[in-house]
Amino acid sequence: MTGKILGAVAAGVALGFFLLPGWVLDYTDLIIDIGLMLLLFFVGIDIGMNRSVFGRIRNMGLKIILLPFMIIVGSILGAALAGALLGMPFNESGAVGAGLGWYTLSSILMANYSNELSTLAFIANVVREMMAFIIIPLVAKKIGFLGAIAPAGATAMDTGLPIISRATDSETAILAFITGAICTFSVPIIVPLILNL
Repeated sequence: MTGKILGAVAAGVALGFFLLPGWVLDYTDLIIDIGLMLLLFFVGIDIGMNRSVFGRIRNMGLKIILLPFMIIVGSILGAALAGALLGMPFNESGAVGAGLGWYTLSSILMANYSNELSTLAFIANVVREMMAFIIIPLVAKKIGFLGAIAPAGATAMDTGLPIISRATDSETAILAFITGAICTFSVPIIVPLILNL
């Protein structure tokens, strides 16, 4: 799976560099949206065909909230630790980690604070998403299915969901969607809070 992802990125780079005309860039957002919707549609079919999963998810109760909470805390503390090693203040490095992989919003939220921090948030969260695509199958195989949700962060409900679904099972895919939704809703709240500490 990881090889296919890296191959697709490499093929896209080569296609964009050598073959496609510049006007194609005007339509990339639309093409990406259509592709993402198709991916999520087929993941939804896969989840819907396994009806017993919903009962097991319902039985988990409030434990479902623990997973996104730990991902949020781990992301912020991990970024703060890395920031401390680089001599960054906690509020700046913690806010970058609180982006949870949502690079577009986190960089916009930090733009008024600092252009440099906004750029760092964008790069760090893009790298997180790309690394998640690569390591999710490895984490699922070596650590466990629940652990495979963590690298994706907020993207577990969209771009990371097809990879999580393929590397794990239907129950984990539903948990990934719920976790990604909670993480996504928390980003616009947590990033400004940490930034203003």
